[in-house]
Amino acid sequence: MAEISASPPSIVLVHGGFVDGAGWEGVYNSLKKDGYNVSVVQNPTTSLADDVAATRLAIAPVQGPVVLVGHSYGGAVITEAGTDPKVAGLVYITAFAPDKGESVETLIKNPPPGAPVPPILPPMNGYLFLDRAKFRASFAADVSEAKAAFLADSQVPWSVNALSGSISEPAWRSKPSWYLVATEDKMIPPPAQRQMAARAGADIAEAAGSHAIYISKPEAVAALIAKAAKSVSPKMAVA
Repeated sequence: MAEISASPPSIVLVHGGFVDGAGWEGVYNSLKKDGYNVSVVQNPTTSLADDVAATRLAIAPVQGPVVLVGHSYGGAVITEAGTDPKVAGLVYITAFAPDKGESVETLIKNPPPGAPVPPILPPMNGYLFLDRAKFRASFAADVSEAKAAFLADSQVPWSVNALSGSISEPAWRSKPSWYLVATEDKMIPPPAQRQMAARAGADIAEAAGSHAIYISKPEAVAALIAKAAKSVSPKMAVA
């Protein structure tokens, strides 16, 4: 009796704070080229609950298993939304991977000495923005100046309620996970990334890149997602 793979899992991509889903375009194109069904969530970033709801809306119509991918704050979203029974695996792209009761706020509360401090401006009516003048250096140092300027000028307001939203049941405790560490990240220090990935028991890969590695190196990101998809792909027995 031999085994062949059934239809590959679908991929659902979840963006983080300050940006929208358009940054996934390169990863999306790479995965589509390889035959994957891909959806991109547009988080409102108004609260963790709202973003989890938006992610579950993307999962709902999918037939078959899903690999859920999160970048940055999107890691918190997939940690909560990933308990959906359709989700077969989680992929963290230089992302937060909180445990039960944790939030992005608690994870960044006490940075280690010498760690870069993201240039987050004081809240404006309950929403956060990055300093536009420092955006490229902190978030997107390895993308073009023009692209970084566009990202800085098109920031999505990130609610402090999303930042403080805590995890009720972390999906990585019951489902396999993968983690891409961006070694030049100035938003989430690489040691913190490695610590969260190890705690989650993730299959860890590393690549040189900024926090925006999903934009600057989409092929490397897509390769890890494809690895995860192949790993959780259902098998069918044939004679």
